[in-house]
Amino acid sequence: MNLLTAPVRLTLAAAVWASLAPASPVSAQGSGTTALASHRAVYDLKLSTTRGKRSMNSVRGRILYDFSGSACEGYALQFRQVSELDSGEGKVIVSDLRATSWEDGAAKRLRFHSQNFFDENLRDAVDGQAERDGDSVAVELKKPGQKKLDLKNALVFPTEHIRRIIATARESQTLLQIAVYDGSDTGEKIYDTLTIIGKAIAPADQKPADAVAGQAAFAGLTRWPVTISYFDHAAAEKSGEQTPVYAITFELYENGVSRALLLDYGDFVLTGEMTSLEMKDVKPCN
Repeated sequence: MNLLTAPVRLTLAAAVWASLAPASPVSAQGSGTTALASHRAVYDLKLSTTRGKRSMNSVRGRILYDFSGSACEGYALQFRQVSELDSGEGKVIVSDLRATSWEDGAAKRLRFHSQNFFDENLRDAVDGQAERDGDSVAVELKKPGQKKLDLKNALVFPTEHIRRIIATARESQTLLQIAVYDGSDTGEKIYDTLTIIGKAIAPADQKPADAVAGQAAFAGLTRWPVTISYFDHAAAEKSGEQTPVYAITFELYENGVSRALLLDYGDFVLTGEMTSLEMKDVKPCN
């Protein structure tokens, strides 16, 4: 997938499979008491590899990821990704994706809003909300047009997705498969995800040299190498296509913070180095 049309979810967090178990209705259970840390992180993007017919001459950019909240208040995300793409054809394109979302602590409701700019011109916008009841998800879109959807799928929203990855990793399991809805693209797309979780990295091993270094909040935390592949659910149903639309590799701490990003868009691959990290205080649940 081209970076210019990649969904917000690709960025971090920035996926998970149901331990190879049969698909079943999704609830907030299964993620246990995983507590996600409120934080503000900045990642610098650089071109790592280019391939295929639509190769890039250079790509650079930055991601701002501002996450806050708790299980009682819900989780809010402010996200922005600005990327400068040079295909070597004499024209540089600047893509600016801005998004906000809120997900309740019970993983039943999601509000989302995003705008995608090209060279400072608004190309598309999405605004809506989704609410799950059992294995059915009701979506109400305001943008790009008024529309109601009834998604008959066992799926999760983004924050719950991360919580399930961490819960799976803590159980020393290596695979998690689940469908994810985040309101990205036109607000109508579901992604089937496959997450592969590597061997746990102990707090004292392979100490990071990026913005995590020296942060007291990470002194005793385990992290895992994680790769999440995203598949277009509709395309798979129609043609049986199982080629990932895109994939992301990163190291995931048990508090939900991610570092050492590798974003694979097919035609090219970007690295994302964490250059800034601010841990934020959270109001405890009553």
